[in-house]
Amino acid sequence: MDLTGPAKLLRIYIGEADKWHGKPLATALVERLRQEGVAGATVLRAVEGFGANSRIHSAHILRLSEDLPLVIEVVDRAERIARVLPIIDEMAGDGLVTLSDVEVVHYRHSTGKDRGAG
Repeated sequence: MDLTGPAKLLRIYIGEADKWHGKPLATALVERLRQEGVAGATVLRAVEGFGANSRIHSAHILRLSEDLPLVIEVVDRAERIARVLPIIDEMAGDGLVTLSDVEVVHYRHSTGKDRGAG
């Protein structure tokens, strides 16, 4: 897949404890995004944060949270992102979804061959 030049960055902010049909929401979203053919998705786990309810979720030892903030980042062409937005809206429910313009400089898959002998 050629993905260089103008693209969109979709960020989905959810909680670690969020579920979709009994499955962790982050896992369900990544699986669905893969089914929809997006270029890729990455789930980032935060150490602390708060959202619309202003409740702090933290990984500090004395306040161990089982609901840390998660961010799912997806970069792809504008039309593919637009196609998955209704799916994200249905699945994510609560949370925050943002969309930004980005410029993809490099996107390729290594074949596993030696990349730089010498």
